[in-house]
Amino acid sequence: MNEALNRLEREMAPEGLDALLITDPKHVYYLTGFASNPHERFLGLLLGRGEEPVLIVPALDAESAHASSTVSKIVTHSDTDDPYSLLKNQLGPKLGKLGIEKEHVSVARFELLSKAAPADSFADIGPLLRRMRAIKSPGEIERMEHAAQLVEEVLRQGLAHVKEGVSEIELVAELEYLMKKLGASGPSFDTMVLSGPNTALPHGVPGRRLIAPGDLLMFDLGVFADGYASDITRTFAVGETDTELVRIYDTVLAANEAGIAAAKAGASYGSVDQAARAVIEEAGYGPYFVHRVGHGLGMDTHEYPSLHGLNGDIMESGNVFTVEPGIYVPGLGGVRIEDEVLVTEDGARTLTSFPKSWTVLEL
Repeated sequence: MNEALNRLEREMAPEGLDALLITDPKHVYYLTGFASNPHERFLGLLLGRGEEPVLIVPALDAESAHASSTVSKIVTHSDTDDPYSLLKNQLGPKLGKLGIEKEHVSVARFELLSKAAPADSFADIGPLLRRMRAIKSPGEIERMEHAAQLVEEVLRQGLAHVKEGVSEIELVAELEYLMKKLGASGPSFDTMVLSGPNTALPHGVPGRRLIAPGDLLMFDLGVFADGYASDITRTFAVGETDTELVRIYDTVLAANEAGIAAAKAGASYGSVDQAARAVIEEAGYGPYFVHRVGHGLGMDTHEYPSLHGLNGDIMESGNVFTVEPGIYVPGLGGVRIEDEVLVTEDGARTLTSFPKSWTVLEL
């Protein structure tokens, strides 16, 4: 078994678990290296304490599973088979506590599972998997660095398409074309390009507004590559802009840097938000910073932890999250600057490196 599976098995005895059933395709990939989208078909990784793990896949994925999975025992089912009968045969006649992912298993699937799995009780292993995923391995960090490099190249090339009269949604189309062209699986979330007063909307939706001189132009984008996500935000000026927007930009940049400086093993996640927020509040823009400073990043764009000011959980080496303070003034505009941050033994380093200094795009 690989290290992730070994670690998971070691956690079973302290949790009183006799077996685990992993059904989230992301977690199957995380634990076995086999990536797939089974659609409505059954996909599961079965791990019994002290037993060889079993990967149950649709028959049409058998070749891919054998080629990429670190689990050697692979059982398949056709479209006319009942996968739950197959699961019942693998589990045996009697089982104590079975761990499942409650956030992933629907009510309909749980009803089928509870009939097929003769377990005395079911336990949620979501928190256990969340703790494991929060600490990235060197291999995961390497893949995340690659995803970050890809999205930065997308942004770099995408800026060449910024012209007077081009619309926000046209720029989105160019960026998402570049993602695929440069080797990403696709966007890791809906690409955001906002201009002018629309930049005051933290989660605005790109539309037909045309880029014009004097605008701020905000790009929030990410890609999936090798199963891992990237996420970056940069804000630019389009020609000469209002002087208050320059002050807002400088404040957000200082808050971004303060948040990154606060990230270190042994400190709380909340301290990152507090450090960034203090800069913005001191500048008088506190009411215009309306969201947490960041979120965990990895196989999902948003995962544990949530970096809000009241989160007292402690950072550890290997944590990866975003630091993305923003100021949004209705009718004027908004600025957000977002980096990916890796906590290390001696502080933190950013996985993103796209320049952050005030940049004016000439049309």
